[in-house]
Amino acid sequence: MNYRHAYHAGNFADVLKHTVLLALVEAMQAKPTPFCYIDTHAGSGSYALDGFEAKKTGEHKDGIGRLHPAEKVPPLLQRWRASILGAEGNEQGLKHYPGSPLQVARLLRPDDSAQLCELHTEEASKLRDLFRGNPQVHVHQRDGYEALKALLPPKEKRGLVLIDPPYEAQDAEYKLIEKALKEALQRWPAGVYAVWYPIKLRSQVQPFLRGLQRSDAKRVLRIELLVHPDDSPLRLNGSGVVILNAPWNLDDVLREPLRALASLLSQDRPAEWKLDWLRQEGAEPAAPGPLPPSRLLRPATPPLRRR
Repeated sequence: MNYRHAYHAGNFADVLKHTVLLALVEAMQAKPTPFCYIDTHAGSGSYALDGFEAKKTGEHKDGIGRLHPAEKVPPLLQRWRASILGAEGNEQGLKHYPGSPLQVARLLRPDDSAQLCELHTEEASKLRDLFRGNPQVHVHQRDGYEALKALLPPKEKRGLVLIDPPYEAQDAEYKLIEKALKEALQRWPAGVYAVWYPIKLRSQVQPFLRGLQRSDAKRVLRIELLVHPDDSPLRLNGSGVVILNAPWNLDDVLREPLRALASLLSQDRPAEWKLDWLRQEGAEPAAPGPLPPSRLLRPATPPLRRR
């Protein structure tokens, strides 16, 4: 698997990831003290939905394209949608999709900062051009996992790390993530760490989630959205975000938006979703697995009206 952002910008997995990301940033900004955002696999930062890559797959049509005209969505989704539609280049309609770095950068307060890591030369160059002249955003052309050793803990002492790799070799990537998280938690136990992951076969994801249950994080929250059954290695069936040291009430914040996304993003069957704590401080971890999809995930409500 090679999950290059440009081919999948604005798809259902991006919608889930970036909705969660907005909720996390808002949680960090609930306190007046500054925070640092660290992105280990930042990409190029912005993607043309009418460009070659996005037009080749057309995946945004079943992602942000579904959310764009939807009525009566929860407030968190309203705020996120407004930020996308208000992005530069979208004055005449949805033409550009901002990646995670750009979405977060637009939310930063004057004392907040962002550290963006991107290994590939072409994408790192685009990222530098995008943020040239912005003193709050720092771009590093280097391996994001290795960069964490130098960037943690940040000077702000509060922050959020997003790990969103391309999963070129899925099983190997999970091992890299586990190693990076273990070292990061040792250096910065209070950090909030969010990891995006693809779902093809449930059996590929389960060992990774079990490993995170044994981590040193105080709390581990799992959020998933499936638009296809998780039983085929031939396509992206769903995706998830797992958050270490997640804010206490994040599950309450995300419940209604996640239910709405499942309804809006359903494809050839009702989409299914999952929102649960894999680990909570002082509680015995509940095994994440393997149950039938009907018990693992909640079915969507009937589709919301669209214009």
